[in-house]
Amino acid sequence: MIRIDREWLRAHPLPSVDSDTDKNARGRVLVVGGSAMVPGALLLTGEAALRAGAGKLQMATVREAAVPLGMAMPEAGVIALDVDASGEIAGPAAVERLASAAGHCDALVLGPGMSSGEEVEALLTGLLCVLGPDAVAVLDAGVLGACRDCKEAVRALGGRVVLTPHAGEMAQLTGRDAEWIAENMEDCAVGAAEDLRAVIVLKGARTVIAAPGEEPLVYGGGGPGLATGGSGDVLAGIAGGLLAQGVEPRLAAAWSVWVHGEAGSLITAKLGGPGLLARELLPLIPELLYSPTTRA
Repeated sequence: MIRIDREWLRAHPLPSVDSDTDKNARGRVLVVGGSAMVPGALLLTGEAALRAGAGKLQMATVREAAVPLGMAMPEAGVIALDVDASGEIAGPAAVERLASAAGHCDALVLGPGMSSGEEVEALLTGLLCVLGPDAVAVLDAGVLGACRDCKEAVRALGGRVVLTPHAGEMAQLTGRDAEWIAENMEDCAVGAAEDLRAVIVLKGARTVIAAPGEEPLVYGGGGPGLATGGSGDVLAGIAGGLLAQGVEPRLAAAWSVWVHGEAGSLITAKLGGPGLLARELLPLIPELLYSPTTRA
């Protein structure tokens, strides 16, 4: 496996940002997720996408959270969605409501704040089917388990999908035991990447990134401070923000994992131990992505 460090990143830089760029050129991200139980998840994901450099942001979430979410993040457009009896997004109705937005976005981030439920498969397959021909999807949290029964919809995007499971979510996705996955991360990530024709970001104390036909990448930083609620929502947003700007999926995944982990390390070192809040990662994203010391 190839280790992701500053040397590797300098050899695999992000595209330069032109001085005369505008928000349309920097891409549009559509983030879909949240629930009655986790109404604030998209605040983390959406801000992470903008901090990573995306130009426009739309967030679609359960109706009761839509207005508070829009007020908390005035930089974004917000779409209110109906819910089912369990407080989750109602799948078929949401697909109809989001068809236009999904068809015009550059990156879709689907799943933060959601739980697996009866209507997740309809939401997943419906939105993947209406994405534009160049758009990339990040699948996270509650939709990952549904990918097991929606493989053809994922494969149909021809590599334009990034999945971000931890071991438990990978167990749902593959049917493997979570302990086996934790002990065989490389083999599991590579197998899933080949099976789904997608980029797999298998998260843990070490994070493995696998893409079809490519040597796996590994990142071992971050530390235990990142094992906290909302941390994965931030990672998914960073990836969405980079993908919206045209960064190819494997490279976007690698940079996202490194930035997320380095931010976690910096904050944990300052705190001296656990206690990191996921929202504290957000201000560090631009500095780590775009500072001269990172990009030189």
